[in-house]
Amino acid sequence: MATHATLTSSFRARAALPTTGPLAAYLLGLCSVKQTNLCLSADVDTSAELLLLAEDVGDHICLLKTHCDIVADWTDRTAQALREIAQRKRFLIFEDRKFADIGETVQKQYTSGHHRIALWADITNAHVIPGPAIVTALAQAAEQTIAKYNTAVHTEISASPRALLANGVNDDDDEDGDGDGDGDGDGDELRDAAAIESPIEFDGVEGQLSIKPPDRKQSVVSVTTTLSMRTESISPHPEPGTFNEDIFSLDTAAELSRLGEAPFLRSLLLLAEMSSAGHLMTPEYQKQTVDMARNNRDFVMGFIAQHGLNTDPDDNFITLTPGCQLPPPGQEEKKLGDDLGQQYNTPHKLIFDQGCDIIIVGRGIVRASDRKAEAERYKRAAWTAYEKRISNKC
Repeated sequence: MATHATLTSSFRARAALPTTGPLAAYLLGLCSVKQTNLCLSADVDTSAELLLLAEDVGDHICLLKTHCDIVADWTDRTAQALREIAQRKRFLIFEDRKFADIGETVQKQYTSGHHRIALWADITNAHVIPGPAIVTALAQAAEQTIAKYNTAVHTEISASPRALLANGVNDDDDEDGDGDGDGDGDGDELRDAAAIESPIEFDGVEGQLSIKPPDRKQSVVSVTTTLSMRTESISPHPEPGTFNEDIFSLDTAAELSRLGEAPFLRSLLLLAEMSSAGHLMTPEYQKQTVDMARNNRDFVMGFIAQHGLNTDPDDNFITLTPGCQLPPPGQEEKKLGDDLGQQYNTPHKLIFDQGCDIIIVGRGIVRASDRKAEAERYKRAAWTAYEKRISNKC
């Protein structure tokens, strides 16, 4: 039986294809450089847990999948801090929103409300139950977000202890302990003495969220504000040569440096299959999902599915697959699942046998006693299966 070219092509080769979208190309290149096709599903309840988990396993993943609506204390600063970790640890953020409504509604859900997903998530996903208009609507919202990012005025807030002394500000001025020295308790927005410049501006104030409490000495600030206009354009495709052989002959740090930061772009995954027992996504439903993706190749990166769906010669969609779990050492033949309909497969079965590209792992890592070690174990298993697949060894 004939196999599709993407099953034996490396991520590097697929990234270089002219039909590959720029964010998909970046993700494939990132997988190649970090040698990981692992996505962590960070289904945790608090911002502190989310950020700590991202710090713990960020070096081993290419994607971090979030459910922002289950994080009880989610704020704009959660999003900003998560993006800072993603930039430093080099992974993309995938918000598992599963949009499934009419066009105008999903646009609002994507760009506004409490979570403002389009501002911070590189990738999101959608059901195609409403029809092809859901893809068009999300694509338009993404374009508007990118355009706004490229033209918005950004505020940088900075302060230093030396500046504070020069202005005669000290702890004695801070009677209410709120950190702003004016005694009215409104200084929370300015608690960070070390400013960062972010690609996103939330509520007119840029700051950091930390899992550690801020130093009270640093919370008394003298603020200066400068305005700058972002004018750089976004390349429609990575620079020529970004994904040639030379980049992958360097050491990892040099490769990552040459790859550069992720472009401020947005992309969509379509849900074609789920890992739960008895799902209603029939083969005909999957076929129509793939057709919608082909009609929107500039925005749709790939699928959530249980097997590779590339069939046409021009197809180069990335398949992300949930429901992956490794048995405990010594119990490799154990059948895994839960009592809520979840069915688990191993990385080897999903990647080598079923042609998926990136595995999504949640509880297997999140609940591990040593999350770093377990993430590395999954990373190694998934990458081994990928290398075996592209070498076409049976």
